[in-house]
Parts: sequence; C-alpha cells; structure tokens
Amino acid sequence: MGAWAQILDEIQKAQRTLGAGAFDHVRRKYLIALSQKRGRAVILYASKWTQPQNIPPDLLSISDEDIQALMTVINGIEGEALDLILHSPGGSLEAAEALVTYLRSRFPNDICVIVPQQAMSAATMVACAGDTIMLGKHSFLGPTDPQFICRTELGVRGISAQDVEAQFERARVECSDPAKIGAWIPILRTYGPDLLEKCRVATELSKSLVSGWLERYMFKGEHDAKTKAHAVADWLGSHKHFKTHARHISREELRAKGLKIINLEEDPEVQDFVLSIFHATTLTFDHSSAVKLVENQMGKAFIKNMQAQMGFMAPPGMMLPPGMLPPGLLPRNVPAQPNPPNPPSQLNPPDSPPTNKPSE
Repeated sequence: MGAWAQILDEIQKAQRTLGAGAFDHVRRKYLIALSQKRGRAVILYASKWTQPQNIPPDLLSISDEDIQALMTVINGIEGEALDLILHSPGGSLEAAEALVTYLRSRFPNDICVIVPQQAMSAATMVACAGDTIMLGKHSFLGPTDPQFICRTELGVRGISAQDVEAQFERARVECSDPAKIGAWIPILRTYGPDLLEKCRVATELSKSLVSGWLERYMFKGEHDAKTKAHAVADWLGSHKHFKTHARHISREELRAKGLKIINLEEDPEVQDFVLSIFHATTLTFDHSSAVKLVENQMGKAFIKNMQAQMGFMAPPGMMLPPGMLPPGLLPRNVPAQPNPPNPPSQLNPPDSPPTNKPSE
C-alpha cells in the first residue's frame, strides 16, 4: 500500500463489514506489520496539526499528559528496542524532557525515531534523543530555538526567545539616543519585567538537553561525541541561522551535521508500512474527534479528543512553529461551552481506559 488513496480505499472496503472500526483495523494492521518486520516494539505518537483545523495548540502539542499516554501504551510491551513514529509540532520543553526520560528508562539502548512527515521544535529535540532517526525524502525536522506565547496589543502571538534577546540588545543601543526612547517604551512594556531572563534560560535549556541527549545516545562511543553534540545543538537552536522557527530541515542537512539518519526508502517494505500507518492515522483524525493519538502495535491506545471552545494557556517554554495560533483563541479564564454530543468513538478498544479527559 503506502499511498493515501490506497489506504482510503482499503478503509472504505473494510467499512462494509467493520463500520467505524475500519479505521482502527487498518491502522493497527500496519502497526503490527511494521513491528513484525523490524522485530521491535512500535509506538505511534501523532497529532492532527498538519491538517486543516481550528484546534487550540495545547491539545496538539507535547505536554505532561503524554506521560500518562506513554504509560498506557508501554505497559505490556516486551523487548528493549523501540520504533517511535513521531508526527508533532512540538510543545513544552519540560514535557519533552520528561517524555525522553521515561522512554529512555524503558528503552535505554535502542530507539529509532521514525518521522513520516514532520517532527518540529520540541519534537525535533525528542528525535535527537534517539539512537537513529529514520526520514523519507518528504520528512523534516525543525529548529529547536524556544518560542514564547505572549499577549500583546496585536493579540496573542508566538515570538522567538532569541528575537526577544536581540530586540532588547537593539533597544539598549538605540536608547542611548533620548529621541528614540519614546518609540521603544511601548514595545518593551509588552514584554514584562522577566521575559528577557526567561528567554535566556529557555535557550540554554534547549541546547543543553539536545546536546546531552546526542552525546549520551546517538553519538555514544565516538571520540568527539561531546564536541559534535554541542555543535549540532548550537546549529539546531540558532534562530539567527534558520531565520524562522517553521523552517523544514531535510535529512541531507541533518546527515551533513553528523546525525545518524536512516533513509526510509532503504527498505521498501518498511517504507510501505510506515506510510500506511501515517495515512491511516490522518484519515482517522479526519473522521473522528481525535486530535492526538498514542498507540502501540498491540492495539493499546490513548486518545485526546477535541473539546468544543477549549481555552488555551501556553506552558512555560512552549515551542510551536508560527501559524499554530488559531483565530479566535480564547484565554483560559473564558468558560468553555458544553461539549456537543459525540458519536461513539471508534478509537477505544473495549479494554482500554477512557481517554477523553477534561482539559487541565
């Protein structure tokens, strides 16, 4: 299979006998196939962020709730090697660190992060905690420079931590001219008294985590592991170099920097299974209320469902590509509207715990 249209056709045929369960059936069929082919556990971590949407980004991003999701799907898995299929815009620095710490406690020696399309920002950081990264020609990682969500006179905006630092430095220089101080006052007032220091700390933390994980895992045993890891972390974390947080970094660029990249096309059967899983996942998102799905090859799943008019509050150090802030974003203190009645979810197997939890 592998092609989106073919997977859609397979699901439609399965619906004749399985109804809504056809989405689960096809997706899990290929999760099992990939696990058997590679002889490894498989965990799918995907969110509905590259499809047309109006979804608050905290439902899509890496968050502390993901630890509970991983606890659900890791329980009962055998073996010490993991393929982590990752499709995510990023999220909280702290949550990404916790996610890596937990995954590495269970799979300390062999994690391959498979990116079927994009793993950006904090998800790129998670990918850097793998021993290898599997990428197709169409797969991309992204810069890891931290972003902050700020409420300004122009509305809620995502801004680069390093842009804030650069702008403060520019203000310091230009404000030596009294005639320019008036123009800078409303800009600086927007940031608040502690944002500059938070930006510096977040940038340091991001680079430190990436560097430490690369040295410990991907570059383990190499004589220049520490130097190499620092160089990659500085490169990935440089907003000055990439210009925008949404830049797509190809496997050729990553390999040139020394990351251990496996071409998805290297094994056509593996490529077929990975893309079939990915297309079946996006079709599941299109035909259900699910916005995040964490699932293993045994059919255990943790699903985050869309809540109507959900509020948004960015966790500290949230890292999101530009464009992830939907129109009409509500602050957290706006009461959420009652949820509309949902059709029975086809995503929860009978023995799985309920996963449509209230928002934190």
